[in-house]
Amino acid sequence: MGYVPANWLPGATPDPLIDRRVTLGTQQSRLDGPEKVRGAARFAAEVPMPGLLYAACVHSTIARGRIAELDIAAAETAPGVALVMTHRNAPKLAVVPPVGLTNLKAAGNNILPVMQDPEIRWNGQVVAVVLAETQEEADHAATLVVVRYDAAAARTRFEQAKADAQTPDSLMIERNRLKRGDALAALQTADYQVDAVYRTPWHNHNPIEPNAATIRWDGDRLIVHDATQMLYGTAGSLAKVFGIKDSQVHVSSPFVGGGFGGKALWDHQILGAAAARLAGRPVRIALSRAAMHRLIGGRSPTEQRVALAADAGGKLTALLHHGYSVKQPHSACDEAFTLSGRSLYAAESLDIVQHTVDLDVLANTYMRAPGEAVGTFAIESAIDELAYQMGMDPIELRRRNVADRDPVSGAPHSQSDLMLAYQLGAERFGWQRRVATPRSVKRGEWLVGMGCATGSFPYVRMPGMSARITIDRDGRANVASAAQEMGMGTTTVQRQHAADRLGLPLDSVIVTIGDTSLPFASMAGGSSQTASLGAAINAASVKLAGELLRLAGNDTPLAGLRAGEVEYADAGLRKIDEPSRHESFASILQRAGRSDISAIGESGAPLEMLKFSMHSRSAVFCELRVSEVTGEVRVDRLVGSFDCGRILNPKTAASQFRGGMIMGLGMALTEETLLDERNGRIMSASMASYHVPVHLDVPDIDVLWTDIPDPRTPMGARGIGEIGITGVAAAVANAVFNATGKRLRDLPLTPDKLL
Repeated sequence: MGYVPANWLPGATPDPLIDRRVTLGTQQSRLDGPEKVRGAARFAAEVPMPGLLYAACVHSTIARGRIAELDIAAAETAPGVALVMTHRNAPKLAVVPPVGLTNLKAAGNNILPVMQDPEIRWNGQVVAVVLAETQEEADHAATLVVVRYDAAAARTRFEQAKADAQTPDSLMIERNRLKRGDALAALQTADYQVDAVYRTPWHNHNPIEPNAATIRWDGDRLIVHDATQMLYGTAGSLAKVFGIKDSQVHVSSPFVGGGFGGKALWDHQILGAAAARLAGRPVRIALSRAAMHRLIGGRSPTEQRVALAADAGGKLTALLHHGYSVKQPHSACDEAFTLSGRSLYAAESLDIVQHTVDLDVLANTYMRAPGEAVGTFAIESAIDELAYQMGMDPIELRRRNVADRDPVSGAPHSQSDLMLAYQLGAERFGWQRRVATPRSVKRGEWLVGMGCATGSFPYVRMPGMSARITIDRDGRANVASAAQEMGMGTTTVQRQHAADRLGLPLDSVIVTIGDTSLPFASMAGGSSQTASLGAAINAASVKLAGELLRLAGNDTPLAGLRAGEVEYADAGLRKIDEPSRHESFASILQRAGRSDISAIGESGAPLEMLKFSMHSRSAVFCELRVSEVTGEVRVDRLVGSFDCGRILNPKTAASQFRGGMIMGLGMALTEETLLDERNGRIMSASMASYHVPVHLDVPDIDVLWTDIPDPRTPMGARGIGEIGITGVAAAVANAVFNATGKRLRDLPLTPDKLL
């Protein structure tokens, strides 16, 4: 479906492809699908190398202290063992540079020394790496390493650590403390007010492909086949750690089996590279599920106080959002949950601040929609509570308060129509059937309820993203960039984009990604890659048009024209207002005696992000049942209605949205990392005890979108990788209240909380 945007602002310069598309916007199957189905797609732990050794890690069992005794004699003499590496023989390694928007050639999350001393800094830290001829021999030998510790007092209790919490000046790139008016006074005098605390637990990454790397040294050159969503960041960080030049590190990652924020640089790649150098042989280090929980960070727990005040007409007079999350000095990630409420609703007064606590645990990191996923749970639960108190439909309460521009900066929206998303979603879902009074609908032992919630995620475009377009004398194009394919359809969509951009049929375009031998690309994160790479391809196509015109010379229908006067069409260039003045790529190259021509473009600084408020939104609807006998929650239907710019490929987009919503179901109902606060040990370090949704947990999921192009983004599109998860947990919790009359404010919503 398509709509004319109601807020298309004067001065907007939309991408021409918004109105002139051939393959963008059409359903296309993922290019990597057949390779993966046949088993031909080679992942990081499947790259063959002669003389390969297999690694196994020994993890600390205390949270803080020192190694007092380390006996590796039995492990060293075990069958097949080639090397046991500890802090006593590990190479000298520099500290990992942290990932961040100011350093796109860094990928470190846990910026602590790696195996450089006997200090223990969290429970699960690697104290020894065993290399053997087979994985089974390495795993066995690792059990023979004997470690004795001098334990020290550790900070592992969230509640106690709150007393020493810090208040950072900023979260991500936003100011932390935000105060306008007197929110506390408004709360005390309001006609209606809600003031409650919401809690979310630790979460761990569990992608289908565990973190892994296959590594070898070629002299002073480091070759890494990695499961990463940050190719150049990983290469740059490894170069710093090993004291070599960036050009001496080659990272390849053509396929990644799910990332969600956890596929960056962690200790295992560094340990694998250090062990490979020490042994003089290639090394494969593939983490077990238990090792992933101990070495790969996840989402921080949060405690959030949300207070809302409204007048008799339902207008918000105050919005207060305070709370705590975990962030150690060595962690690169803010769990910035307080950012979610700043962009959604217009309140007369604001009081927003977030505090961080320091614990002796593994550094947390980015996890799908960091901050917003858990922040929208609190904000949208509170909105539902306020609507119930007022006797108002929760969609109507949102309509009366949705901001028509950024509530904090006052910047206009580039494109935003949340209420259209609600209208479309409510119609598809059948919201009119909802009975507002809790416990009104019952089927046998099952109480039936409906709920809704809003999701939000900002538009991000990374500067410096590069792409090279090469056109050969047969009129075929190759688009190359060190971008990442994590299953979301990067190559598929950019092939569609390049074909439309260059006036070529789909089968004349190849997209090559996943290797640092290709032009620079920033991380695949923050829902930024599609727009960033699209901008780079756009820039490259403009440069390429100029190069083609210079190459064409004067003996051409294009003689005398400049790049701004031509457009790509019919496998060549033509004058914009005079289509008969056309020459094909093949003709230009053949006359010049060239086999191909190339140009590289960069995405550049996204200045529109400074001038406009740019967010994707979702309206999520849930229908579920709660058993009065067991407290079990069964979700029967989910509908997600999205306002996130132009949809480039409905097939891959629907998959992205559904995947995010399923992850939101896990957050709502099952996912929780269990931490033993006595010793900092993760107790749920397996798929048997960390529960993610499986097929029988997933209901019918319907997705739809407004498809309104954003006039200030490449192709009119915004990222969609993370908007799917936001709002889902609140929609489920609000439906549980509608079904049972019980308001649950702590995730996950397990049966014990409903009995």
